[in-house]
Amino acid sequence: MKVAYKQRKGGNFMLKRVLGERYALENKIGSGGMAEVYSAHDNLLDRPVAVKILHEAYRSDVEFIEKFHSEAKAAARLAHPNIVSIYDVGIDNCDHYIVMEYVQGNSLKDKIRQEGALDILTATKIAKDIANGLAHAHAHNLVHCDIKPHNILMTPDGFAKIADFGIARAITESTMTYSGNVIGSVHYFSPEQAQGGAITPKSDVYSLGIVMYEMLTNKLPFTGENPVVIAMKHIEEDPAPPSQFNPQIPPMLEAIVLRAMNKNPDLRPSSFDMIQALSNVEANLSVAQMNDPDATQILPRVKTDTLPPRRNIRQNAANSSVKKPKRKFFIQSKIFIFGLIFFW
Repeated sequence: MKVAYKQRKGGNFMLKRVLGERYALENKIGSGGMAEVYSAHDNLLDRPVAVKILHEAYRSDVEFIEKFHSEAKAAARLAHPNIVSIYDVGIDNCDHYIVMEYVQGNSLKDKIRQEGALDILTATKIAKDIANGLAHAHAHNLVHCDIKPHNILMTPDGFAKIADFGIARAITESTMTYSGNVIGSVHYFSPEQAQGGAITPKSDVYSLGIVMYEMLTNKLPFTGENPVVIAMKHIEEDPAPPSQFNPQIPPMLEAIVLRAMNKNPDLRPSSFDMIQALSNVEANLSVAQMNDPDATQILPRVKTDTLPPRRNIRQNAANSSVKKPKRKFFIQSKIFIFGLIFFW
């Protein structure tokens, strides 16, 4: 199966360079704050590949480069249909690069931009694909740290594949001077990432919850005029229920999204739990559509203004078992956010 990065518009990016005497670069197909992405041909195995080359700015940071290679090699051991395979990692004339599986198709972000809020069943299937890939990585003690629609590639047959394992881990474990990528993902990262706290598999689950929210509503739960404001919202505010923007969302699916986005990592489901929960929703949706081809939801939903106010999941948990954060905790969080302001 092949991976896909969308072709950039404008200009011919044909190159003659061959990395490691093996990978012949062809077209420049993507660019970000950390690296450039090229389509290439593996001359040894005679197959198309994608090559990500780190920007020159990272060459002098020995700690970052060591973590980059270490995590890329660890990610290369992952073999799962919902994860973009990493074939090789190397250095050529001071350029550090990763060779990946090349797949034709667009990113999930492109799909949302083109289609708006996705069909409920389609969004559920994509979310389950992502959860399956994450569960495999988590079972191998790898955390992605940067789950977002931009890093989810959609194959022509509709399957989702998680990209950029390893590179996201290397950035997150490095210092905040690598703010281009961290801040760029501020809409999707977890409260513990916003606070500079410990990153766990539950951090990926939170990000998956936000991706689901966006797929179902074509909206982000937290927005603001700058990354600092958004980061503080992750820490302090509850999201509006997604059904407020899309009444067709079944209550069962909405509950999964909100539980994944719980501020407390201990109260979020694991990636394995997400698979089971999403499988149940998918089964119910499939049965509903078999019985009624025009069905778009599991249960009919009345107007929200006729319903009693929903109690927030996090608030329920807080009332029963979780104490409110101490003032010192918020002071420490704001100090970290101040650091974001400096590097942003």
